[in-house]
Order: sequence, then C-alpha cells, then structure tokens
Amino acid sequence: MTKNQRGKLLIFALGGLDEIGKNMYVVQYGNDIVVIDAGLMFPEEEMLGIDIVIPDITYLIENQDKVRGIILTHGHEDHIGGLPYILRQLNVPIYATKLTMGLIEHKLREAHILNDTKRIIVNNESVITLGSMKASFFHTNHSIPDSVGVCLETPEGAVVHTGDFKFDMTPVNGLTADLHKMAEIGKKGVLCLLSDSTNAERPGFTGSERTVGEGIKDVFRRAKQRVIVATFASNIHRIQQVVDACHLYGRKLAVVGRSMVNVVNIASDLGYLHIPSDLLIDPDEINRLPAHKVAVISTGSQGESMSALTRMANASHRKVEILPGDTVIIAATPIPGNEKLIGRTVDQLFRIGADVVYSTTAHVHVSGHGSQEDLKLMLSLMKPKYFIPIHGEYRMLRAHAQLAESVGVRPENIFICDNGDTVEISGGKARYGPKVPTGKILIDGLGVGDVGNIVLRDRKLLSQDGILVVVVTLSKANGTILSGPDIISRGFVYVRESEKLLEEANQVVSQTMEKCMKDQVSEWASLKTSIRDSLSKFLFERTRRRPMILPIIMEV
Repeated sequence: MTKNQRGKLLIFALGGLDEIGKNMYVVQYGNDIVVIDAGLMFPEEEMLGIDIVIPDITYLIENQDKVRGIILTHGHEDHIGGLPYILRQLNVPIYATKLTMGLIEHKLREAHILNDTKRIIVNNESVITLGSMKASFFHTNHSIPDSVGVCLETPEGAVVHTGDFKFDMTPVNGLTADLHKMAEIGKKGVLCLLSDSTNAERPGFTGSERTVGEGIKDVFRRAKQRVIVATFASNIHRIQQVVDACHLYGRKLAVVGRSMVNVVNIASDLGYLHIPSDLLIDPDEINRLPAHKVAVISTGSQGESMSALTRMANASHRKVEILPGDTVIIAATPIPGNEKLIGRTVDQLFRIGADVVYSTTAHVHVSGHGSQEDLKLMLSLMKPKYFIPIHGEYRMLRAHAQLAESVGVRPENIFICDNGDTVEISGGKARYGPKVPTGKILIDGLGVGDVGNIVLRDRKLLSQDGILVVVVTLSKANGTILSGPDIISRGFVYVRESEKLLEEANQVVSQTMEKCMKDQVSEWASLKTSIRDSLSKFLFERTRRRPMILPIIMEV
C-alpha cells in the first residue's frame, strides 16, 4: 500500500476515559474496526435502582459491517462484563486468552447466546488478521492471570494497548511480564501507546502479590478461631494464596458467594487454581468442624449490601454466621465511592466481636495496577511517538501525561481524551478528529437502556419529597365532578398526622377544577396541568417541599 492510498487511523474510547469502569476502546483504519474490551461499570450514587452501566455502542452498530472482532485483555468485569448485552446487538467474533474465555463463556451461557458467538482463544504467541490490521499479544502481570497487552499493526503504524498491568518480578504463578517482547515491539516502532493510568498518582513501583501471601499466612498463624477472607472473586492469585495458607495451617476451606464459587470452579477446571482434593468443604460443614480448623473465602470486600460478607455481618446469611473471636480479613482496598459501605461493614464486624484485618492495619492487599515507576518503564520500553493515557479519572490521565513527558514524549504528542473524542492519525501526523456518539446505557433488571435521565430524575424526586396522587371522576355528559378529588400520599407526609393539610389540599384541587369548568377548560392535559400547578404552589408554601403530583382524571 502506497502512502497516497493510505486511509485515516482513528483511535477513540466508548468507555474507560474520565471514569472507572466500562472499558471499551476502538481502533479503526479505513473500513476495518477492532474493539478492545467490552466492560461494565457499577452505578454511581445518583443512579437510583440501576444495576450496571455499559457503553453506548451506537457507533459500532451503525458500522457493524466494518467491525472485525472484539479483543479482551483480561477477565475483570470492567473489561468483559458488557459482552452479554453488547453481543446481542453486535454479533462479531471475540478473541481472549484461555482463562478470560472461560469466564466469558460462563456469562454467555447464562445469557443463552454462547452457541451464537464465535470464540477464538489466543495466547502470547498468537497473531491474528483483522482486515487490514494484525494483532499480536504480550503477557502482562495483573490481579488476574492470563492478562495480555495488544499490539495492533496498522498500515499507518503500530498501536499498542497495555490492558491493566503492573510489573511483578515475583508473581504467584511464576509468569513475569514479557519484557523482551515489549522491548522488541518498542524497537520496531510504536506509533501510539494507550496505557493504564489507574495508579498514575502513586509513586514508586506497585508491590508484588507474593508479599500479600506472607501477610495472609501471618494472620492465619495468629488466628485462634475461624478465618473469613473477603476478596474480589476474580483475584485468583489471592485465592491461591488463601488455599496455600489453609494447607500450611491445617484448615479446611469453604467457598461462599455465587460469583466466588463460579470463578473457583472455572479457574480450577482450567488449571489456574490448584486446590488439594481434600481441602474444600461445603458451607454446611463449617459448624461441624472445630473453629480453628476452618477458613471461609467469600465475596463482599466492597461492602455490597447483598454480598456474602455483609450478610454474614448482619447475621442474615443462611449458612455462615460470624462469631466473637473469628478473624475477618478484607483483602482489598475500597473502590472510590465504596468507602462508607466498607466502613459500615467493618464497624458491624467489630460490634460482633470479630478481629478485623484490612489494608490499613496489615499487609493483606496490593494493587494490580502499576504505579508511577511501572508506567515509566512501560513508556520507556515502548518509546511511542504518540501517547493516549487510558483507564482512569481525569486527574489520573493528567498525571500519566506528565509521566510521559518526563520520559521524553513530546507534550504536543500527548492526547488526553474524553469518551467519544477521536485521535486521527494520517501520514504519521496526529490530531483530534471528529467526536463520535457515546454515553451510558443503564441496565435495570431485564431492561437495557429503557431507563434514562428523565426516569432517574423522577426516581430522585420520589426519593426526596414523595408523591401525591389526585384522583377525580368527571361526568361525561356535562363535565361536572361526580366523585373526588381523592388525594393519596406516599412518602410525602404521614396521613394520620396531616389530615388538615390534605383537607386543604383537597379544597385547592376542588377550587381549581371549578374554575376550569367555569372557564370551559375541558382538555385533560390542561386540567392536569392546572391541578399540578395550583397544588404544587400550595404545598410548597405550606411545607417547603415539592412532591411529585400525579393527577388522574376519569370520565363516567
């Protein structure tokens, strides 16, 4: 392909920039599109009732004949969790390593789309052709095994996506990051690097996961009764170290929590977890064994209300109850926004009389993301011409950009983007390109995208000031009031203590209806607006509250 025949290279994110989660990155050259990751995000506080959030893939659906496949860098929810929803609208091949594919297949089986999805397992040596682009992979260290970075060779040059990574020189599974391959990619030339920014504000190198194993063993050694460990279900390295501690100190291990059981089963079947056959016990057997011979591993490290640990702390778990003298290890740090939930759970555990161990009191957690020195090492190995920091909130992207400058990337070659911002590269020169449509698709139960800003606004209003329903029955013949108005209050005032207020509100509605009849206003929309406006004004004057007012007019 000659230089004049070259198309434009577009790089952008549909999720994962200026936020934590729902990672999805797009590389497009001409008529070929490659998607990297398809994650979800857990709802923010103002997203009342929402279960999860996925990226808006309108651009991909409009260009689905150009999408050659989705590459998954690793098996965390914020990178694969959106697939069951996205593949229903965008049925394209997916490429992932063995463990990542095992976790994906479980999700697709539950969604009843496994047999409809083309799945290709890749490894460190794989090279796949995706239209005009070729993808190769390099092994990285993260808090889940089988994590890879991706090198996409395009006619314009190589685009490298690191995935989530750190450099762990003593990994639990013995597989260090493929520094040699990274250096080779950098030697050949990297046009643009997209690199993980999660810990860009944290100095030094991120610690090795193996050091956490020593901290966990120390807690096991000192524990007099049962040990309960809460961690992320996907942190297979940490689960392995809990297994090793149980084996060393003669404890049986019970696995609790649906997602934890699923991951343990999948990782064991695929050979990523090594558990002695006589070590595991059913949760029903916990109370039949001496307390000092039992350990439990569960979900709930983020204080989620329905997680196993939280239910244990509240004495609402069907099979496990935490007792005074038990030791609870919370082997994780709070995801931003979850601090109150975790604090509440820790307080409750202390009230019970448990000995609670967490990251500020003992060495039971390290991050799976590289700190500043890890990030500088990646930049030095890749030597990119252009750099786009990804995976993180804006301050993290900004800190990563400054690190890139410190190792020699020219400031004008660094692009800090929001979701939907494109970086356009043509003839070796990069600039900001046209913005593509992006946003958040909210999942509530089985509904995908049917809850938007208006519904959330209504939910927020209902949660703040409640609702008043006004029911009026009119005569179809002459428009006179036959019954009502009847006022029903929910979440606004306690009816038995506010009878006078509601009687006055009833009179306001009656007067409004009479005035409308006198003025010959008969359209229901106008009647409802008049009722809503007059009642809202009256209630605000009397209570300084603005409940949602829902007029219901019937004709007989």
